[in-house]
Amino acid sequence: MTQHSYTHPTADRRPPRKQSNEMRQEGLRDSVDAFVQRHFTWPGTLHLHGAALGLDILRAPVNVVLSPILVLIRMAAWICRKLRMARVADWLLARRLLLRTAVSARVEAAILKELLDVPLPSGTGIPDRASMSRAILAAPRFREMIRSHGTVAEARATADRIVGAVGDYTATRSSIAEFTTGLVTLAIGAIVFQALTPGMISMAPGLAEAVSQGSAIADFPLGATLGGVWYGVFPVGPSPGLIAVTVVGLMLVGSVIAAFAGIFADPLQARLGIHQRRLMRLFETLDAEMGGARNKPFGAQEHLLPRTFDLWDAALSVLRVFRG
Repeated sequence: MTQHSYTHPTADRRPPRKQSNEMRQEGLRDSVDAFVQRHFTWPGTLHLHGAALGLDILRAPVNVVLSPILVLIRMAAWICRKLRMARVADWLLARRLLLRTAVSARVEAAILKELLDVPLPSGTGIPDRASMSRAILAAPRFREMIRSHGTVAEARATADRIVGAVGDYTATRSSIAEFTTGLVTLAIGAIVFQALTPGMISMAPGLAEAVSQGSAIADFPLGATLGGVWYGVFPVGPSPGLIAVTVVGLMLVGSVIAAFAGIFADPLQARLGIHQRRLMRLFETLDAEMGGARNKPFGAQEHLLPRTFDLWDAALSVLRVFRG
């Protein structure tokens, strides 16, 4: 299969062969379209998520907890940049809170290798981000960028920021997976419990109540039929311990869903052009980095999507407490 590569404006500085910006953008769009078709549609996304069979199931719930903190840090960085506190903003943006999943690592490696023509080190497994940064410094495509920097330390810092921007791009997949999980819980709650359940916390009481009711009916001394009639009039409420166990169980189920949500979310996003636009946004950031500008970080607005479910879930929980 012919691989498409991203052509950066500084790749060839000879005026006779210098492409127009429109031609470069068109070539980049073609490369991005081909990349999305290879990796984010079936069967490519199925192969991609084969890496999720393992520790990604454990990383997913940790990233769910860390994601709101990441949103706060990004908001603080935006405020600092507006206040002309560039160094503080850069330091905040450099914080990598989310755990790097195996699926994200595969996507990062594919972007560097297929779209940026970075020769990654051979061997088993996906290289870590430090190895990716060293590979960028050694890539022929980036030699002009490296020469334009005053020192080796500055070139290395730029390579690290490029890897960080790619990492920020792949981190959005965790947010989309979390958002997809929220949609799934919302649909299950509407179908099974006829209630709004935007999160596992709001779903837990209904499920715990159903379990408690079913257990009480099954253990009724006069039989399940009379038990159904009795507890239909005098329902049994779940204990706090059962609710807590249910929350933990649902979170584990949710982590499994989040780890594999991209199997269904990726083709839909590819169909709607979301993957393509997000990758083009990433390359705008990479262009700025390679051109020496650091005022255009990769904006990960996707991290805000699942927070709407969190706020909704919290509001429903508070309302339930006030209703007794």
